[in-house]
Amino acid sequence: MSDVSQSRPAPSTADYAEDGPPAATGWAGWVVFAGVMLILVASFQVIQGLVALFDKGYYLVGPRGLIVNVSYNVWGWTHLVLGVIAGLTGLGLLAGNMLARVVGVIIAMLSAFVNLAFIAAAPVWSSIIIAVDVFAIYAIIVHGRELKSPPY
Repeated sequence: MSDVSQSRPAPSTADYAEDGPPAATGWAGWVVFAGVMLILVASFQVIQGLVALFDKGYYLVGPRGLIVNVSYNVWGWTHLVLGVIAGLTGLGLLAGNMLARVVGVIIAMLSAFVNLAFIAAAPVWSSIIIAVDVFAIYAIIVHGRELKSPPY
């Protein structure tokens, strides 16, 4: 008779260990890209907000020529608040925070809609921000779980 214990290797604890968090793939760069894009959108929004607050003659049309007829002070504060929230969300996204992924999509959508309403005042600038928002939304939605922080 043969000895069964010698024909099979002894099981190790590694054979029964739980899998850790899934390894990040090359797509994780898209999430980093989304975080950086949200920080870039934040800086654009803050600049646009500060210009609206301090230099009302800069934009192409008066407040009555925009889709939403409010003063440039309101537009300035709107852009400024969106910019601050987008910057904080971008930092949270770089940290792998799940809440930052949800808020990032919402903020990027709000930013795109606000800039669509503001496009008559600054067409090129608003178009650039909308394009960056679309790329950020794509990266967060499609590849967002790549940077999910491990549960501890």
